[in-house]
Amino acid sequence: MIFSKIKDKKEILSWSMYDFANQPFTNIIVTFVYSAFFTKIIAENEQSGTVLWANAIAVSAVTVALLSPILGAIADNGGYRKFFLIFFTWICAVFSILLFFPQEGDVFMALSFFILANVSFEMGTVFCNSYLADFTDKENVGKISGFAWGLGFFGGLIALSLSLFLFPEMSPADVRTINILVGIWLLIFSIPTFLFVRDRKKKKFKKVYITQSFISLKNSLVTISNYKIVFQFLIARLFYNDALITIFALGGIYAVSSLDFSFSEVMTLGIVLNVAAGIGSFLFGYIEDVIGVKKTINITLIVLIFSTLLAILAPETNFPKEVFWFSGILIGLMIGPNQSCSRSLMSKITPRNKLNEFFGFFAFSGKATSFIGPLLFGLISSFYSQQIALWVVVFLFAIGLFLFNRINFKSLNLQNEI
Repeated sequence: MIFSKIKDKKEILSWSMYDFANQPFTNIIVTFVYSAFFTKIIAENEQSGTVLWANAIAVSAVTVALLSPILGAIADNGGYRKFFLIFFTWICAVFSILLFFPQEGDVFMALSFFILANVSFEMGTVFCNSYLADFTDKENVGKISGFAWGLGFFGGLIALSLSLFLFPEMSPADVRTINILVGIWLLIFSIPTFLFVRDRKKKKFKKVYITQSFISLKNSLVTISNYKIVFQFLIARLFYNDALITIFALGGIYAVSSLDFSFSEVMTLGIVLNVAAGIGSFLFGYIEDVIGVKKTINITLIVLIFSTLLAILAPETNFPKEVFWFSGILIGLMIGPNQSCSRSLMSKITPRNKLNEFFGFFAFSGKATSFIGPLLFGLISSFYSQQIALWVVVFLFAIGLFLFNRINFKSLNLQNEI
C-alpha cells in the first residue's frame, strides 16, 4: 500500500488533490491549447506570437524567482502557508477564467491575464510542495510524491478529455470557453487541500515577520553555501528544469507550427501524454524507492535528451507526426518522474527547520534562469527555425545531467535513501 506507514491518509490524499486540481492549467493553457491559440489566432502572426509567448513565460519566471524565497520565508516565520496557498490558487483560477475574453488582436490583454494566472499557479505550487515533508518519513516520500504527480496527470487527462468531448470542433470560441473550465476545475478540486491539509504552525501575524522574512532570506543566501549538496542540486535542477519549462511553454506551438497539428490533434496529443505521464509517475514512484532517486533522475534526463532529439528530427522524416508522437509519449513518461523525484530528493536533503525557505529556493532554482530557454527558443526561431531553436532544450538537459552527476551525495550518509 502506498500509504501503509502513514498515519493521516486523508491528509495525504487531500494534499495530492492539489496536483489533480492544477494540472489542467499546465496542460491546457500553458502547453497544449491556449499557447497555440495565442500564436495562431490572437497574435499578428505565428513568428511574433512565439516570441511574445516566450517573453510572457520569461516575465512569469522572473517574478516567481523574486517572490518565492521572500514569501516562503514569511510563511516559515508566520505560519501562513495555507493563506498564501489559497490566495494564489484563487488568483490563478480567476485569471484563467478571464482568458475567455481576449480575441484576435487582444495581445496585451491575453498576455497580462496569462502572466498573472501563471505566476499565481507557480506560487501556489511552491507552498503546496513545502507540505510534503510534514506528512511522512523519508522512506515513503518517493511514493507519496509519485502518487501526487500521477494523480495530477490523471486530472489533466480527465480535463483534456472532457474538453475534447464538450468541444469536438475546437473552434476559437471553444478554445476560449475551455479556459473557464480550467478555472472552475482548479477552484473545485483544490477544496480538499484547503480543508484537510493542516498548518503545523499557529502564530498570529505580526509586522515583524515581514522584516524577519528579509533577514531570513539574507541569512539563507549566506548559509545555503554551508549546505553544499542542496546548493549543487539546485544549480543542476536550474538547467534541466529550464528545459522542461521550455517544452511546457512551447511544445504545443512547435506541434502546430512545425508539424501542422490542428487544435484537436494537439488536444489528443495532450490526452495521450497525460496517460503516459500518469503511468510514469506512479511507476517511477516505486522504482525510485528501489533503485534510488539519483539513478531515477539520471534515467529521466537521458530519455528526455533522446526524445527531444527525435522531436527535432521529426519534420525531416517520412512520418513526421508519427515520430513526434513517439517522442511526445517518451517525454510524457519522463516528465512526471523527473519532477516528482526532484521534489522528493529536495525533501530528503533539506533540514526540516528550513523546509519552506529552501523550497522557496527550490522554486527559485527552477525559475531564476527559466526565462533563458523560452527566450532563446523565441529568438532563434525568429531568425532560423523552431527545429534549430529546439536544440536549446537539448543543451539545457545535457548541462543539468552533467552537473547533477558531479554531486557527491555520499557525504550526506543517505546512501540508502538516494
